[in-house]
Amino acid sequence: MEKTQPVTTVSDRVSLTNLLPAYVENNYSFALWRSPDTTTLHLAACESSQEWSDNTLEDAPPGFIFSPFDPTQKKIFLPAEDLYTFDGGLLTSSNGNGPPKAPARDTTGQGAAPYYSKGSASPTAPGSDPFKALVIQCKDEITRGNAEKIVPSRTKNVDLPNDFNLLDSFQRLCEAYPHAMVSIVSGPRIGTWMGATPEMLVSVNKDQIFHTVAIAGTQAFHEGTDLRSISWNQKEIEEQALVVRYIISCFKKIRLREYEERGPKTIVAGNVLHLKTEFEVDMIATNFPQLGTIMLQLLHPTSAVCGMPLEATLNFLKQHEGYDRQFYSGYLGPVNIFRESNLYVNLRCMQLFEHQAILYAGAGVLSDSDPETEWHETEMKMNTLLRIIKK
Repeated sequence: MEKTQPVTTVSDRVSLTNLLPAYVENNYSFALWRSPDTTTLHLAACESSQEWSDNTLEDAPPGFIFSPFDPTQKKIFLPAEDLYTFDGGLLTSSNGNGPPKAPARDTTGQGAAPYYSKGSASPTAPGSDPFKALVIQCKDEITRGNAEKIVPSRTKNVDLPNDFNLLDSFQRLCEAYPHAMVSIVSGPRIGTWMGATPEMLVSVNKDQIFHTVAIAGTQAFHEGTDLRSISWNQKEIEEQALVVRYIISCFKKIRLREYEERGPKTIVAGNVLHLKTEFEVDMIATNFPQLGTIMLQLLHPTSAVCGMPLEATLNFLKQHEGYDRQFYSGYLGPVNIFRESNLYVNLRCMQLFEHQAILYAGAGVLSDSDPETEWHETEMKMNTLLRIIKK
């Protein structure tokens, strides 16, 4: 990994514990993340977030993008005015001037808050019966031939422990989910979101290799289970195959035939299992220098978080889901950080408030789906974060 040289205005002894409250006190926005299968943390901060409109990934300045589920809503971009890299808890590189001043300390020594809480969560999370009724509505829509698959979602409000600590919870997420993209995104305009997502949306590395994945199908994972012994039912296999076909259809739209497909294979994502298929394209060999931008526009929102066909299922969910997903099932990730862009679907996430958090989860519904099973699937997914914050 390329590293910039530390600047004299940022001490080698600086820590996240000091940085985050200082940025919040000065109304900066920031993103803290750890990429899958690494132990390196990155922190990007900016004085003012921007609207991401027609930018291309390939030409964008270094920063972090945070997009809502609804493709018609504004996407947020955090330019990496300050960029830090931490290994083993120690600052290894930095670029920028750091926060304008240290956080104010009160007499108790608690200091400024390390994130934007923006009041209290709205107590409107539905119970099991409304969600099961929504699943039945989805099945009826599919039976009428208006969709092949619909992905309804729900929320759950939970109280935060009195001793809740943002960075401790983030570290526990990193340890519990080593194969996920773990992140905190926080700013005056967006509040604070934390999550651990297994699903890559679009990746372009420094060698101009494009990468995306199809992840679907869910069942519980029990520690010590041999993945070779896992079997999948027809509903789960078909659900994952729909996502695969959707990605291939996007390649066909742009007449791209030279791609590598690997899978499906069973993967572990915390306390659940999924089926995963990977796709890779050499952008230089295929002469697609802006493939990342093109595929991002075609893929979001994917059939794994919305349904098929896209327009019909998106309209259905807006009418019947009963709430605004905001940034849940949107996408997020670093753009042109060390000449790489890695964007992930914002799954297994929660929105943080002063004393509460809102958890989000969805389930893919096909014609033979069982409402009770889909409810339990969302419960399993929410437990990814619930067991972290309740420790």
